[in-house]
Amino acid sequence: ENKIIQEDLEGNFEGVGIQIGFKGSRLTVIAPLPKTPAEKAGLRPGDFILGIKDENKGIDRATDGITLPEAVQAIRGPAGSKVTLVIVREGQDEPFEVEVLREKIEVPSVEVSFVGEGESIAHIKILKFAGETFGEWQNAARRVQSSGVSGIILDLRNNPGGFLQGSVDVAADFLENDTIVVIEEKGSGERTDFRTERVGRLTNIPTLILVNAGSASASEILAGALAELKGFQIVGENTFGKGTIQEPQQLDGGAALHITVARWLTPKGIWINDKGLEPNVKIEDNSETEEDEQLQEAIRLLNAQ
Repeated sequence: ENKIIQEDLEGNFEGVGIQIGFKGSRLTVIAPLPKTPAEKAGLRPGDFILGIKDENKGIDRATDGITLPEAVQAIRGPAGSKVTLVIVREGQDEPFEVEVLREKIEVPSVEVSFVGEGESIAHIKILKFAGETFGEWQNAARRVQSSGVSGIILDLRNNPGGFLQGSVDVAADFLENDTIVVIEEKGSGERTDFRTERVGRLTNIPTLILVNAGSASASEILAGALAELKGFQIVGENTFGKGTIQEPQQLDGGAALHITVARWLTPKGIWINDKGLEPNVKIEDNSETEEDEQLQEAIRLLNAQ
């Protein structure tokens, strides 16, 4: 488990390159990452994973009752090894097996595309706040700044968080210098303010934020700060509600202890733990359709401004 956490924060791992989640109670392929073994093997969004087989790891199990971390651990493995997934696909009567050769996977944490009429809106997805996020964000912000877009959709859906400082670094591009983004509060009541340290490049561009139940921790810090300080609308579903800060202690043998050392508060001093952030515009994404209803609503709202 510690190895998976470290790999996710470093932005690279050895595996097949698929995003997975649950549709109802069924383990599902959300999307194969571009140019990865999963894409080459023909896995598609919406494929249900009924079983996972790996002779070298001694795994041959159905996915009924499996947790997401267990599934990730079973599917990942050394580059050059193989894993077999038992797949059910809409339009095909029988389950079938897909054998995938694992490779080293590099996962970007920031993605930019342009959407809406005339591609006039920048859609910036931040997938996590990892070690490489700030460098990728710098490139994305420069690209958006020079593109002359009429609006920005900051997409934090399914972003589980990561490094707290990463959310402060991103928030800085929407705020004035020396603005409080998040407050760390220890058990003793001692507080530390985390402030922006530069002038924002995107301060005058209308922006909306997309969130869902998978938006947690550092992504909630970013969304909460921009909603409170800039009045940005939040669109989507209630966020996860993780208001605590952990400090990892690496131990012998590859293990680690994650110690909760503080809680974090929004700039106005609000603790969102367990409650999460409530969107201004609530809209669920219908997993039964291919259309991204939340993104379409965000485009509509920006166009109406």
